Amino acid sequence: MTPYMQRVLDEVKARNKGEDLFIQTVEEVFASIEPIVAQHPEYEKAGLLERLCEPDRQISFRVTWQDDEGNFHTNRGFRVQFNGAIGPYKGGLRFHPSVTLDTMKFLAFEQTFKNALTGLPIGGGKGGSDFDPRGKSDNEIMRFCQAFMTELYRHIGPDVDVPAGDVGVGAREVGFLYGQYKRIKATWQNGVITGKGLSYGGSYFRPEATGYGAVYYLEEVLKHYGDTIKGKTVAVSGFGNVAWGVCEKVAELGGKVVTISGPDGYCYDPDGVVTEEKIAFLLEMRSSGRDRAQDYADKFGCKFVPGAKVWGEKVDICMPCAYQNEIGMKEAEQIVANGVEYYIEVANMPTTNEAIEYLKKNVKIVAPSKAVNAGGVATSALEMAQNSMRYSWEPAEVDEKLHLIMKNIHDNSAKAAEEVGLGYDLIAGANIAGFKKVAEAMLAEGVF
Repeated sequence: MTPYMQRVLDEVKARNKGEDLFIQTVEEVFASIEPIVAQHPEYEKAGLLERLCEPDRQISFRVTWQDDEGNFHTNRGFRVQFNGAIGPYKGGLRFHPSVTLDTMKFLAFEQTFKNALTGLPIGGGKGGSDFDPRGKSDNEIMRFCQAFMTELYRHIGPDVDVPAGDVGVGAREVGFLYGQYKRIKATWQNGVITGKGLSYGGSYFRPEATGYGAVYYLEEVLKHYGDTIKGKTVAVSGFGNVAWGVCEKVAELGGKVVTISGPDGYCYDPDGVVTEEKIAFLLEMRSSGRDRAQDYADKFGCKFVPGAKVWGEKVDICMPCAYQNEIGMKEAEQIVANGVEYYIEVANMPTTNEAIEYLKKNVKIVAPSKAVNAGGVATSALEMAQNSMRYSWEPAEVDEKLHLIMKNIHDNSAKAAEEVGLGYDLIAGANIAGFKKVAEAMLAEGVF
């Protein structure tokens, strides 16, 4: 690491004490971009890394809502607008008890580079609340969403910041959020939020996009090695929209996902989540609010392992689709012991830095989440374009554009790593390609 980079990293650690996820993410990006920073002394002159590691703004607010019994509850809301150098801030809203400012900062930092990789004009942001939608009625969720948007609306707009759904925020929540925005603003700005229903400006394939895009990226990795998905077994964690999209697209291409998981444990289905009935049941599980993987095992008569993770099962490909840092050294060692060749991150930063380094040395390839899961935000940006045009592309058109975007992300990442002598290093390549685009825009726009 160059002296300039080390100085900035030390400052980041001092300024963000206790925010381990954010610091971990900065360290991971810095480890990749050193060859580029060393070639560009103008970055230090312009204080570029210092600016890059500090959000443009971070907003924290109170959200008070009323439950069905008339009791009042208070949660915390956040929106981190990290970097708008290449376009309006873009990133999801997450409703989950684990949400903290640290979580939002690291996700928004990651989102900045992910969005740059898509080739689309969108900056990086993220937001959410520690509200837990599980076990809440539709009316309670509506009241919470209305209270949340009553504060958030003043910070967003089609050309300012365009949030979307994420963990705990699906089509229902997006509808409630947009309805409140429209009510307050008294205007039809449906480009202010993405992930909407098709009836009021949503895009085809948005619910599936992250999972589909991850599999399209996987296809390009396999092509690099002269391989295909056909006949491959895949371990997936989670069972939400992302895992569902992966299951559906893998099955379509001739492979089979054999695991799903939840907070209660995981299911192993040797026949694979491949039939229409099984894939559709994942949606039922998601909409039920029960958050139980065991429901799948009970319905289809397969193995359920309570309180455990999926990574002890022997498969060809691992695709973590759940949460950050779900894979540490213990899980990484299980993956290597099982002879897994392809490790494809789908969730945002699901692997600790220590585990990533171990996996890079012991599996054929590790692909990073900021590239692999970019299909969701790419399709959101396509939805923004459709909203501005007052036009809707047909499903095949959206799928074709998504497929091409994911191919370009893979190819540009591979090329960026190759150009600095790192070979087929997709982690370094994704960081370099995303960083270069953001850095060029920041320099061109001057210091502010």
